[in-house]
Amino acid sequence: MSITGVLTAVVVVGGVGLFIGLFLGIAAIQFKVEVDEKEEAVLAALPGNNCGGCGFPGCSGLAAAIAKGEAPVNACPVGGEAVGKVIAGIMGVEASETTRMTAFVQCQGDCDKVTLDYEYHGIEDCRMLSFVPNGGAKSCNYGCLGYGSCVQVCPFDAIHVENGVAVVDKEKCKACGKCVEVCPKHLIKLIPYDAKYAVACSSKDKGPVTMKDCTVGCIGCQLCKKNCASEAVTVADFNAEIDYEKCVGCGACMEKCPRKSIVAH
Repeated sequence: MSITGVLTAVVVVGGVGLFIGLFLGIAAIQFKVEVDEKEEAVLAALPGNNCGGCGFPGCSGLAAAIAKGEAPVNACPVGGEAVGKVIAGIMGVEASETTRMTAFVQCQGDCDKVTLDYEYHGIEDCRMLSFVPNGGAKSCNYGCLGYGSCVQVCPFDAIHVENGVAVVDKEKCKACGKCVEVCPKHLIKLIPYDAKYAVACSSKDKGPVTMKDCTVGCIGCQLCKKNCASEAVTVADFNAEIDYEKCVGCGACMEKCPRKSIVAH
């Protein structure tokens, strides 16, 4: 190849490279995405679990919402009050006090306390049990199915099935709500971490039916309600419920419950 050909090739390649460089430089300026510094700072302060417990699509979604003023600074259930205060400082606002929550399974109907209608052999996924007779083998149609759909979705290893019933480790739980959403029986709820007592039953069957199906099921006898001096306990649909805004933690409800349906939390 002649020297002229080599020089021509060098000029052409150099020219193409220069053109591409100029094109990319102009494109970068034209299509530059402005970065919200507060949003970036908020995102850095969030724990990065991307659990969705805040109701937004991951931590980046929450950071964007907080930066725009569309979500409170303490909206992250995983980070809790500590992260809320950091984000409040970034946003230049006051952080309101938050109540730490934890998931609680409203059922004690394990293999020793509940009767069975039949033996189930099939897919071990609670969500699939709606397709089998009576929604599962346990006689109580409101009880924990025990196949661990909640365990599968918990990103914090805070819930496990013990003897046929899901049990939450409140120290590990971050109240992301994934177990609450996935439970087909709707018997997992979020309650205050500092709650002293909880109703460990979600049955709405009449007393005689519950007594036949489970040895620890609430029968709606109202003794807990009658003995609660702070009027924090109500009974509806044959099931007790505690109002934690009123509860003073005296323990009278648990002491008087003849079925041991109210437990220490």
